[in-house]
Amino acid sequence: MPFLHYFCHLHLLLLSFHADTAFSARCATSTAKKEFQKCMTLPTQQASIAWTFHPSNATLDLVFFGTFISPSGWVALGINPTSAEMTGTRALIAFSDPNSGQLVLLPYILDTTVKLQKTPLVSQPLDIHLLSSSAALYGGKLATIHNGAAVQIFATLRLEPNHTKVHFVWNRGLYVQGYSPTIHPTTSNDLSSISTINILSGFTSSQIVHNTKTLKMVHGIMNAISWGVMLPSGAVTARYFRHIQSLGPAWFYIHAGVQLSAFFLGTVGFAIGLKLGNSSPGVTYGLHRKLGIAAFCLGGLQTLALLFRPKTTNKYRKYWKSYHHFVGYACVVIGVVNVFEGFEVMGAGGSYGKLAYCLCLSTLIGACIALEVNSWVIFCRKSKEDKLRREGIISDKGSTDLIHNS
Repeated sequence: MPFLHYFCHLHLLLLSFHADTAFSARCATSTAKKEFQKCMTLPTQQASIAWTFHPSNATLDLVFFGTFISPSGWVALGINPTSAEMTGTRALIAFSDPNSGQLVLLPYILDTTVKLQKTPLVSQPLDIHLLSSSAALYGGKLATIHNGAAVQIFATLRLEPNHTKVHFVWNRGLYVQGYSPTIHPTTSNDLSSISTINILSGFTSSQIVHNTKTLKMVHGIMNAISWGVMLPSGAVTARYFRHIQSLGPAWFYIHAGVQLSAFFLGTVGFAIGLKLGNSSPGVTYGLHRKLGIAAFCLGGLQTLALLFRPKTTNKYRKYWKSYHHFVGYACVVIGVVNVFEGFEVMGAGGSYGKLAYCLCLSTLIGACIALEVNSWVIFCRKSKEDKLRREGIISDKGSTDLIHNS
């Protein structure tokens, strides 16, 4: 089919976007304050961390390297004592003091009420063994907080005996209201800024994060092709090709084949989405999930409707056609909207992948407009022919000549 060409370009451009977003900064073990034994590049936000662990007294010295995304924003490093998620994290958040303009570092506990934005985030002492903490901008005392400014967060804490796996959580936001940091962006990278590090071996869960990113990419590509391109293409086939007499019943087999292929491919993408949701209980995409479930259910109803399709002579045929058209077009609209929502969820709102999909969708819409105009031209010609025939001006043979000469 002609859309296969666009599928290939869409796939390649989405992969190129994935390669661009995988970039991250190199880690360093040396700072102006002290030297560290090990360092690691974190999987998101171009962040990294360096540390020194003292087994004799279970003390961990560390520094986190992050960047601001706004002059009025904040950068945070946290440790979750129990699990690799945001809720329950004990965080140190650096931002500009609203009174003095100097860089400050304050402790916060991220509980459930903060996650649901029911209450503002208020600084409070941490219930972990934090021995010392400080923050500094890269460049020394003359450095200022600006978009892209680098910050270093230092901390020294005592771990529980024989507990060398630490759940690190980090993030950054755009605004601070007073001394209360506001919610961070909710792109895929921002919601996956979590890593469990074994501070003795240096082993991290980054491989799991990488596998999750790969699954997200596969999920996005499959759903963009199935719900976002193939399903609308099948609807176009049914609407405009069924009236071409030379095709005979072939239009129906093309329509059914494209729609069934789209549904089965979309089902695989939907299943991957469910797996991603189950593997990240702390991350939710409410609208994207609801639209995905709605599109899948409508697609399933359309597939079942094919099994109960009445014959053309059946009196219930017209009701079945109304149901089929309504559910089909609703599924197409929801599927396309959810593809765009998926780009936003992945943080690919300005990516080449989205541009490729928009070009593909625009081509399909342009073809629909051309076919719609052609259908109206044929309809008007036939109406004119019927009127002339009723008036006895032309015969059946003359109507054929009139159509060919128009």
